[in-house]
Amino acid sequence: MFRAVVDTTVDGVIGIDGDGTVRIFNPACERLLGYSADEVVGENVTMIMPQNCSHAHAAGLADHLHRGAQVALDSAREVEALRKDGTAFPMELSIGESQHCGKPLYVATLRDLTERKRSEQAAREAVARLKTVVDTAVDGVIQIDSSGIVLTFNPACERLFGYSADEVVGENVSMLMPPHYRDAHDGYIDNYLRTGERKIIGIPREAEAQTKYGTVFPINLSVGEAEQDGASVFVGTIHDLTERKTTERQLAESQKMNVVGQLAAGIAHDFNNLLTVVIGQAERLGLELKSQPDLQEVADSIIGAGERGAELTRRLLAFGRKQYLEPERVDLDRLIDKLRNLLHGILRADIDVSVEFVDNPSAVIADPAQLESAVLNLCLNAQEAMPDGGRLIIATSEIVLDPDSQERKQEVPPSAYMVIAITDTGEGMDPDVLARAFEPFFTTKKFGTGSGLGLSMVHGFVKQSNGHVTIYSQPNLGTTIRLYLPSGDGPTTALKAAPSAPMDRAVPEPLGDGETILIVEDDPLVRNFAELCVQSFGYDAITAESSDDALRKFFEAGRIDVLFTDLVMPGGLSGWEVAERIRGENPDVHVIFSSGYAIESLKARRKLPEGVAFLGKPYRKAQLARCLKQAISGPT
Repeated sequence: MFRAVVDTTVDGVIGIDGDGTVRIFNPACERLLGYSADEVVGENVTMIMPQNCSHAHAAGLADHLHRGAQVALDSAREVEALRKDGTAFPMELSIGESQHCGKPLYVATLRDLTERKRSEQAAREAVARLKTVVDTAVDGVIQIDSSGIVLTFNPACERLFGYSADEVVGENVSMLMPPHYRDAHDGYIDNYLRTGERKIIGIPREAEAQTKYGTVFPINLSVGEAEQDGASVFVGTIHDLTERKTTERQLAESQKMNVVGQLAAGIAHDFNNLLTVVIGQAERLGLELKSQPDLQEVADSIIGAGERGAELTRRLLAFGRKQYLEPERVDLDRLIDKLRNLLHGILRADIDVSVEFVDNPSAVIADPAQLESAVLNLCLNAQEAMPDGGRLIIATSEIVLDPDSQERKQEVPPSAYMVIAITDTGEGMDPDVLARAFEPFFTTKKFGTGSGLGLSMVHGFVKQSNGHVTIYSQPNLGTTIRLYLPSGDGPTTALKAAPSAPMDRAVPEPLGDGETILIVEDDPLVRNFAELCVQSFGYDAITAESSDDALRKFFEAGRIDVLFTDLVMPGGLSGWEVAERIRGENPDVHVIFSSGYAIESLKARRKLPEGVAFLGKPYRKAQLARCLKQAISGPT
């Protein structure tokens, strides 16, 4: 029976007498060490002894075992063993002592640990890989038990929440939640464990988290369930949505502003057509009523109201980024210094104005008149925000935005910019007002005291100038508005606008000398007004209501001297394309463009032909007269 037990056991069994001679060497030992029983039985055990036991001689084995009995006997230890072929392997060795015929007999049990070591190593590597994945994950990973206690808190979580892992592990996960989530959290887990109803588990959703410093931020939360040591554990993956939400909000705001801008530009276009007729005919009426001052005063009031309407449409076009600009290199220091002197005369005495210039000479690429108007507008707004007086600071600085700059997220291309910062110490804006500051027609002023287009006009001008605007404001702490404008060294090409003559009725003399003017305008009222003006100047007038009609009239006429055309009209071709066709047939034709809004078709061109003039609507009779005379007397 003993022999059967020894021969069938899966572990190696070696019996050694007190002299170190092997008396038993079972089949499992043969498989394990590579020796046959015949090779080992009767030999000294040192031939198969593990390396870390080879210092003990067989003759003194009993003494060795007795000296280390407390360690070696009846205890298992890991040793490195050698097979017959010299290969080493890990082995668990346990030695027991018995008596045979009054003499000591030692029984060693050998167990191969190769597979167990391999499994343990594989498990350690798997754990290490998993830890590497968790520790290097961009998203936060939290493991909690069924009581909500945090078991794992990876480095991404430390960055997201501001806590170290030591501060969170062992605490309830609700510490990472804002109050409106905190109380209900443990109830969700209890309900799931009782009913299996999934309200959180396995269902990705948007939620909110709270940092160590009390800041609440949006997250996408995914929670999965696993089993560990027979109990449920839950693993949450947290993705910060702050940047995405910010981008979505900016995109929605940009789309809203673009839609409103297009609407505003469309309104301005149609309104300018009407104003062209109203102002022009009122001016004509005023000339006919020179002998009746009271009626002439009425005509002048109509003209004044029309010009106020024209200013309103200019602001709408500025907001819609479709105003006519003449960008050039502007000496920023000189412009701000000029404004400083102007502000001292128009701001209240209790407003202290100071200017802080950048160290190096600075220049921007912008329309100087529009830039001056924008800064002046912001300074007047700042005065209104300081009813009891205060300080107004205008500062310039240089900045180079790289792709990772915070301003880059506000649709600002990486480039070099000059920054004009207008800071006041006034009442500031609350978050609701700040969110709507650039909206057209939004104003906090009393009814009738503001159009609500001031900031929207500044916003549109700066955007159209390839820049950016930011507002930083808090109630009772004042406001800072920064204008980012492209820095540059050279002037840019621009259309030459007709000179402005708001109240000038004087028509230059002499005028017509038999020249023929082709007027292309789809609005019949504007077309009729322009025709009457041209005829009154002594020119011959031919009118066309569309691009097709214009080309037909041109070929029928045989010769025209000036093409005076609207930019956008029906007929399939724009005013620009009509001009190209006509100048292709006759390069000597002078061209004047007119429009109530976008000149984008001209701006899209890298180079504008010399002699091309632009007359914005609404225009005055005197402006049209001067524009025609300059076109005819100048180069084509």
